[in-house]
Amino acid sequence: MRKFSSKLYVLLGLVVGCYNLPALAQTVFPTKPVKIIVPATPGGTSDIFARAIANKLQESLGKPVVVEYKPGAATNIGTDFVAKAAPDGHTLLINGITLATNPLLFANLPFNPSKDFAPIIEVAEMLNVVTVHPSVPANSMRELVQLIKSQPGVFNHGTPGVGSSGYLSAELLAVKTGAKIIHVSYQGNAQAVVDHLGGILQVGFVNLPVALQHVKTGKLKALAVTSAKRSPLLPDVPTVAEAMGISDFELVGWFGLLAPARTPADVVARLHAETLKALKDPAVVEVIQVAGGSVGGGSPAQFEARIRRDVDRLTEVIRVSGAANK
Repeated sequence: MRKFSSKLYVLLGLVVGCYNLPALAQTVFPTKPVKIIVPATPGGTSDIFARAIANKLQESLGKPVVVEYKPGAATNIGTDFVAKAAPDGHTLLINGITLATNPLLFANLPFNPSKDFAPIIEVAEMLNVVTVHPSVPANSMRELVQLIKSQPGVFNHGTPGVGSSGYLSAELLAVKTGAKIIHVSYQGNAQAVVDHLGGILQVGFVNLPVALQHVKTGKLKALAVTSAKRSPLLPDVPTVAEAMGISDFELVGWFGLLAPARTPADVVARLHAETLKALKDPAVVEVIQVAGGSVGGGSPAQFEARIRRDVDRLTEVIRVSGAANK
C-alpha cells in the first residue's frame, strides 16, 4: 500500500506539474535582440528617429536593439518583411504615411497595413512649407492659387515621388482649390530642393528644416505651412487653411513604430511604455527636433486611429490625382 501510494503521489505530482507548464513556459520579453526595420536607405528621417529610439530602448529593455535597413519599392519591401515576421515583439517596423497611402497606390500588395500590424506609438510628425522661388509673383497663398489657375500647366513642383507628403500636399491643395501644379519625380529631396532654389521648380512643398534655412536667407518665399496649426519656427507664416479660408486642410508626414499583428498585448504595452519614455528623453527630443520633427506620443489606439483617418482622407485625393494603383 505504501509503495502504491508513493507511485500515486508521484503521478499526481506529474499531473499537477503538467498543468503548471504553461505558466513555467512564459518568459519575460525580450528574450533576444530586438530589430527595428527601416524600410529605406540609411541616413533618412526614419533612420535618424529609429536610431535615437533604439539607443534608449536598449537601456530599458536590457537587450541589444539594432536598426536594420530593407529599402525599396516605396518602403514596401521592409514593411512586408515585418508583416511576415514572428509576432513576438523582437522585429519592429518604423514607417510613415506610406502605410496609409501605399494600399491606394499599389495594386496587389503582399501585406495589408490595416490587418498585418499592431500599432505601438506615433514617434514624430513633420510638416511641409509651401514655398515659391523669388521670381514667382505671388506673396500669399491666395495669389499663388490665382496665378496657377490662370496659367494651367505652367507651374511645377518636385518630390521624391508619388505618395510622399509633399506630393500629397500638392494634390490636396488641388482638390481643395482647383490649383493643379505639375509634379516632377526625383530620386530624393536633395536634387528637388536644388532645382527649386534655381527656379527650375517654381513651387515647393518642402520639409520644414530644409525650408527654414532658405526662407531666412531669402532664397525662397514661405507662403503657408501644411499643418493644422502654425509652426513656432515660422510663427508669421499662416497655415494653408488660414490663408485660403478652407477647412480640413492638414497634410503632415508622420513616423510610427509597429509590430506584426498578433503580437501579445503585454509585449505591445511594454514596447509602448518604453518608447513613450524614450520620447520624453531630452536627447531623443533634440534629435527629433533637429531633424525638423515634433515629438509624437499617445496610445496605440490613437496611432491606429491616425492611420485610419489618413486612409479615409487621402483615398479621394489619390483617386483624383490619377496615381491610384499604378
